[in-house]
Amino acid sequence: MYLKGGAILANIKGVKKRILTSKKKTVLNNDLKQSMKTFIKKVEKNVQDKNLEEATKNFRIATKKIDKAVSKGVIKKNTAKRNKSRLAKKINEISGK
Repeated sequence: MYLKGGAILANIKGVKKRILTSKKKTVLNNDLKQSMKTFIKKVEKNVQDKNLEEATKNFRIATKKIDKAVSKGVIKKNTAKRNKSRLAKKINEISGK
């Protein structure tokens, strides 16, 4: 779709627009997924350090990020449920429940 210099190869106006919008969507989706993964890693690090207060705080944020990714169609529902379940299980282990 692109030439080496970054020029759009397509000739049709609608196709050019689709290429640009798909690029924008890709960037937004990658940002959303990366922020979700960052907070998952923060929770796992807090659990490893046995810092329950920080872990629960970051777990709430991670849950919001995961749900947002599902609503935007970046990840599937079952993937989100699995991620949240694993994080909750780890937090419960250090809290003694």
